[in-house]
Amino acid sequence: MWPDEYAFMLDDAEEVDLQLQPLVNSDGSTEKAFTRRALRARISQQDFEKIWHFSEARYRLTGRFSGKAITLITNNPHYQNWHPSEGGSVESVSDSGQHYTTHYVIVHFLLDDVRETVEV
Repeated sequence: MWPDEYAFMLDDAEEVDLQLQPLVNSDGSTEKAFTRRALRARISQQDFEKIWHFSEARYRLTGRFSGKAITLITNNPHYQNWHPSEGGSVESVSDSGQHYTTHYVIVHFLLDDVRETVEV
């Protein structure tokens, strides 16, 4: 299961389609191009550093994505176009008057239907 303490990172995530290019096999033949469903989210760099170690593993979701599972894309060469990327930054002022900057990252999660049942 995706940890509850990180569920907020998916609150504003949007469903997208990843258009994957055909793969060339070792024998020179090519496979057909295909589409994968995914979630795209803009999260803070600080939050990304908390979840990056979850990459390449599949996690079930609850809430609005109940019945789905996600896999964080970080370094899989087949998904190079969707590796984490710069998501901009926001300048803010704290309650005490201190200026600070929050840096963001755009991340993609593969999105799959969960077909098997789980006992809770």
